[in-house]
Amino acid sequence: MERVAGDPPSPWETEYGFSRAIVVDGQIHIGGTTAVGPLGAVVGESAYEQMAECLRKVRHELARLGAGPQDIVAVRAYVTDISRHEDVGRAFADALRDVRPLFTMVEVSALIDPRMCVEIEVTAVRRRPAAAVTPPGASRS
Repeated sequence: MERVAGDPPSPWETEYGFSRAIVVDGQIHIGGTTAVGPLGAVVGESAYEQMAECLRKVRHELARLGAGPQDIVAVRAYVTDISRHEDVGRAFADALRDVRPLFTMVEVSALIDPRMCVEIEVTAVRRRPAAAVTPPGASRS
């Protein structure tokens, strides 16, 4: 099992003690990903912009782990207002229409920051070896 910190890490990774991604037997599990930037600001105001940012962050993490969008099996989206489903779905389609992974969207009462309107989890399959992942703050030898 490989446990990987985010790049950059979530503001809560160290405080709460979780990994951004875990790889088990070639399956990549990316935990709750929001549109929060490295300094704590939320990127994007609309559900579309936040979903697009979440998916951009996921693509970055997958690339670090030897995978890409074509390797995504499932995406779960948690939204604070299901009436925004068209914006979230459009951002999903813009990024993954040709891949056609499973997609689940459910409404939740709130996320950790009231400015956030979407959070996603992703499962993918690694089909090629990953480059060595360097934890944030560490250097490669």
